[in-house]
Amino acid sequence: MSTVGIVTGAGRGMGLECARRLGSLVDRLLLVDLDGATVTKAARELSAEGHRAAVEPFVLDVTDAQGTAQLAARAGELGTLRAVAHAAGISPTMADWRRILQVDLVGTALLAEALRPLATDGTALVCFASMAARLGAGEPHPAADEVLDAPLDAHFADRLREVLGPAVEEPGVAYSWAKRGVQRFVQREAVRLGPLGARVCSVSPGIVATPQGKQEAANHPSMKTLVDRSALGREGRPEELAAVVAFLLSDEASFLTGVDILVDGGAVAGLTVTR
Repeated sequence: MSTVGIVTGAGRGMGLECARRLGSLVDRLLLVDLDGATVTKAARELSAEGHRAAVEPFVLDVTDAQGTAQLAARAGELGTLRAVAHAAGISPTMADWRRILQVDLVGTALLAEALRPLATDGTALVCFASMAARLGAGEPHPAADEVLDAPLDAHFADRLREVLGPAVEEPGVAYSWAKRGVQRFVQREAVRLGPLGARVCSVSPGIVATPQGKQEAANHPSMKTLVDRSALGREGRPEELAAVVAFLLSDEASFLTGVDILVDGGAVAGLTVTR
C-alpha cells in the first residue's frame, strides 16, 4: 500500500523545505496551505524536481474542523499515513491574539484529532512550536497550563485570558503561550499514539531566514539582539530546520516521542549563560 505524507504550511519557507525532504520518504505527498495559489505553485515545483512522491496540493485553514476531516479522508484514500510535518502557523505581526491562539494551538489539536484514526505502526508527526515558548512563557504557571491542555474547549481563549490577564492580548505574548501549548500537546499526544506504534515530537525553531521571519524582524528590532547573542551568531536556514524534521520523521528516530527539540542556533543558551 502507498505511504502518505502531509506537510502543512507547505507553500513556502520551512514548510516547503520540509516537503522537499518528505518527497523521498513517501509515495504520495499532500501539500497543505491556506493560500491556494502558493501551494499549487509549490506542488508544481516539487513535481518538476523529480521527487519519488506524487505531489498533490490541498487548500486548508487548519482551524476548520470540517476541512481537517476532509484532509484526513483524502490521506486515507491515498494509502497509509507515514509522516506529517505540521509547519502551518502565524506569528505576532500577522493577527490578533485570539487568531494566533486559534491557528497555532487550536489548529494543531484539530489536525491531530482528525489524523489520529489514521495513525499506525511507523506513523510519525512533527509539530512546530517555537523558541518563544521558552523565552516568553517559560516560567511555571499551573493555572495557565491547565487551560493550555484543553485547547478544544469552546471558551479556550477566554479561559486563558482569565488566568493570564490582559497581557495575553499582546500578540507576542499570545504567540509564546500558544507555542508552549503545542509543546505540552505533543507530550499528551505521544501517550495517545504510543500504543499504536506511532510517534509525535515538536521542534522549536529560533530565528530563521524565511519571509515570515523577515516580517517579524522588520517589526521587532530586538530580534537582531537575539541573533547577535546566540551561540552561532546567525539566523537559521529553512533547510536546517527541515533536516531536523526529516530526522524526527525517519525510522532512525524510532525511540523519540513526546519531546520538543530546540533548533535555535544557541539563542536560548546565549541568553542564559553569562559570558
